[in-house]
Amino acid sequence: MNKMFLSILLLCSIFASSCATKGQTGAGAGAIGGALVGQAIGHNTEATLIGAAVGGALGYMVGNEMDKYDREQLNHAYERGTSGQTTSWRNPDSGNSYEVRPQPAYSDPATRRPCRQAEIIAVIDGKTERTYSTACRDDNGHWQLQNQ
Repeated sequence: MNKMFLSILLLCSIFASSCATKGQTGAGAGAIGGALVGQAIGHNTEATLIGAAVGGALGYMVGNEMDKYDREQLNHAYERGTSGQTTSWRNPDSGNSYEVRPQPAYSDPATRRPCRQAEIIAVIDGKTERTYSTACRDDNGHWQLQNQ
């Protein structure tokens, strides 16, 4: 990995870990995921930066729009969703809709907590957004989105 990619990843991690709002948390996670995807696809700094920018914007939009109902539904998808199968819902208040496709659970090597990755497709104000997230169980057994 080149130094620029590692610098971007570090900056994104710092940004994500210091976030206060849902939108900022989503932007941080999205930027990190986008940077990783950009680097994997393009294998250069430009692709990494584009991936980080796109991922950050998508993550912000999805994170900012999820309310309590949506977070409960997302938690349910992580908890009971069948790996590789889509769980979907439409928020009765906002009209936004979501599809979540969780992957098999695994144990995080650092914390030994159960974690799952998922693809999230959100339709917010008629615009479709796709993001990827990881959630791990907290001490109370709830799934918490991770700042990767």
